[in-house]
Amino acid sequence: MSQSISARSRVRRLPGRGMYDRAVIYKILDEALICHIGFVADGQPFVIPTIHARRDDTLLLHGAAASRMLKHIQQGNPICVETTLLDGLVIARGVFHNSMNYRSVVLFGVGRLLVNAAEKFEALHVLTDRVFPGRWSDSRAPSAKEMKMTSIIEFTIESASAKMRAGGPKDDASDYDQAWWAGVIPAEQKFHAPVPDEKLGAGIPTPSYLKKYKR
Repeated sequence: MSQSISARSRVRRLPGRGMYDRAVIYKILDEALICHIGFVADGQPFVIPTIHARRDDTLLLHGAAASRMLKHIQQGNPICVETTLLDGLVIARGVFHNSMNYRSVVLFGVGRLLVNAAEKFEALHVLTDRVFPGRWSDSRAPSAKEMKMTSIIEFTIESASAKMRAGGPKDDASDYDQAWWAGVIPAEQKFHAPVPDEKLGAGIPTPSYLKKYKR
């Protein structure tokens, strides 16, 4: 990350929740499975969800070669990337103070299209094992046709910020003596046991790296 804090990445609303430590930002990025890409094309704003994989100070993004979003990025246009992890619902005594506990990241930068075949192939390896560690070596590699149909963007993180909330409700002092319940409903992402494909051949066991999948 060339610059962690800039005018565009500085947290302005509730700045006390803002964090700019690279380790904190990258930990949230690595835990999240989905990010949202914000960009403006021909005056029209778009926000597109996609998977990502961090490699050092860059993000790898992939999609169809015909993707409007990827074509926009590969032209050198700046984009914004965001992801959020929900940790709980916060119920306050006063409706105004209801909130959520969360960890979020906003990134700014530009991307480049990977055109070298070996570099592109390695990026797909990183993306695959980032979501399913160990899967790349336990499945068929992309064919030449599939590689041609896929674009990979390497997004350079120029500036970034994290924003987090934790803990219980913060009510007005006059509300603490009232008989309204207040507290937190914790939330977490949970994965269940793998369900075999109905066309799976007999005797093919579930790989150990998928049996207890978690993030």
